[in-house]
Amino acid sequence: MSETEKPTRCGYVAIVGAPNAGKSTLLNHFVGSKVSIVSPKVQTTRARTLAIAMVDRAQLVFVDTPGIFEPKRRLEKAMVAAAWTGAEEADVVLLLIDAQRGADSDVRLILDGLKNVKRPVFLVLNKIDQVPREKLLALTAEFIALRSFAGVFFISALEGDGVNDVKRAIAEALPEAPFLYPEDQLTDISERLLAAEITREKLFLRLHQELPYHLTVETESWKDQKDGSARVEQVIYVTRDNHKPIVLGKGGQTIKAIGALARHEMEKVLDRRIHLFLFVKVRENWTDDPERYRAMGLEFPKG
Repeated sequence: MSETEKPTRCGYVAIVGAPNAGKSTLLNHFVGSKVSIVSPKVQTTRARTLAIAMVDRAQLVFVDTPGIFEPKRRLEKAMVAAAWTGAEEADVVLLLIDAQRGADSDVRLILDGLKNVKRPVFLVLNKIDQVPREKLLALTAEFIALRSFAGVFFISALEGDGVNDVKRAIAEALPEAPFLYPEDQLTDISERLLAAEITREKLFLRLHQELPYHLTVETESWKDQKDGSARVEQVIYVTRDNHKPIVLGKGGQTIKAIGALARHEMEKVLDRRIHLFLFVKVRENWTDDPERYRAMGLEFPKG
């Protein structure tokens, strides 16, 4: 049977793991382009992001979910609920583990939540370049003792090592089905939302621990120009007045630097010139506003 005569395969693949396991980094490698933001700050990913990759006659629709942990705040509950929804609806689940952290409490929480999942679950140990081989083998044995897996893989999401092996295994595990998206489409995220996420990433990377956890970015205006460029206006929302100076910096230098980094990244990802304008506003208690959750694609928790 020739390659074109083979049946097509297609399905959803949920990447689940604890915060900072490397899910967004892995997703970007799967797709070969930046579709999900990355930062060392935990819970960077808030909403589910879809990304599409092709492997021969298979279309892999990845769902990058927020990190799973024991939530306390309303926003955290919404994020974790989105992650579990992604896992429940997927055809294949990738359990991504930071090999440095091992089987900590967050990982055991996820394993317990996956115990009734009947679809194929692949165990993927990440950051293997930072862990001795003996520890990797012992860690693998520990996980296999807890549940069975459709396959076990060792990767470095940052370097891309082992990522193609995982993609091929996923492609073979997907059901026979027609493609859900055009073969050249990489994500379902809109340019407006992707641009907002890029700015949020630069805020995280620039401000580190100074940055309040409750911060969000929204693209309020997007105007396509005749020369092919776009004028983009975004608002950075903080929850208190004393948070504004942190984002603005002395003489506005911090927000200028963040804007320059965000604009450069947007132009690279979107392949067009961007005129970016950033504003900082206070929106108290936005984490209790259902409209803000809808803007992020999250369900508003009732309790």
